[in-house]
Amino acid sequence: MNNAPIGVFDSGMGGLTVMAALAKKLPGEQFIYLGDTARLPYGTKSADTVRRYALQAAHALTERGVKMVVIACNTASVGLPYLKEALAPMPVLGVIEPGAEAALRMAPNGPVAVIATEGTVKGGAYVHAIHDRSSAPVVQKPCPLFVPLAEEGLTEGPIPEAVARRYLEPLLAQLPKPKVLVLGCTHYPVLKKVIAGVAGPDIALVDSAAITADAVAELLELRDLKASAKQGPHKFLVTDAPDRFARVGEIFFGEPIDPGAVEQVDLQ
Repeated sequence: MNNAPIGVFDSGMGGLTVMAALAKKLPGEQFIYLGDTARLPYGTKSADTVRRYALQAAHALTERGVKMVVIACNTASVGLPYLKEALAPMPVLGVIEPGAEAALRMAPNGPVAVIATEGTVKGGAYVHAIHDRSSAPVVQKPCPLFVPLAEEGLTEGPIPEAVARRYLEPLLAQLPKPKVLVLGCTHYPVLKKVIAGVAGPDIALVDSAAITADAVAELLELRDLKASAKQGPHKFLVTDAPDRFARVGEIFFGEPIDPGAVEQVDLQ
């Protein structure tokens, strides 16, 4: 079982930033990534619908024999309690809890700012996770244009900078000024340079991809699930447009994705 792969899923390609961080942190592990590209984005859908989609994605991964499931999607993390119950005793980890804990390590008393999709902001997942641990004040801002900018590869230059200023300047002008900014969508790390430039050096950024990789590594050690030998190359599953996934996914994964390694599947 220890040499079984780790399953990772997202509504589309953004979760590849998490998988890239996982692969770097845990080079001896094999990963299976599932992108529900036929039904993205999750950020505009109801919580009930997102929970149903998350369960279907998780079951598709367990059918492939994974030993752990990572929800590499902030919006889909609304389904974390349901997946933990449905997949028990298999460990299931989302990106919200590690991100909240990292934000509070950087600024124990806040204020904490969160930028995310509309669904994540409306659901208040980060607010709940932070307030479960602290009374630190939290401010939020949906940044929907960051997703198409990331997928078009517009990660630097005047266009993403103008969008970042429009979103961030009013958020960061609030008093007391936020001390930490959580990148609450897995698309956002590829825009990190632009976001950091607008936020300025006094505000720490929480990259959910890197933080989640650290949390997965700790959980593998805790559960004694670390692989003794890598079982093969990483695999990619999508529900639509595998060629586009391989082409655009390189932006998020940080290296080329072989189209032959991308398999189209149906989720039930």
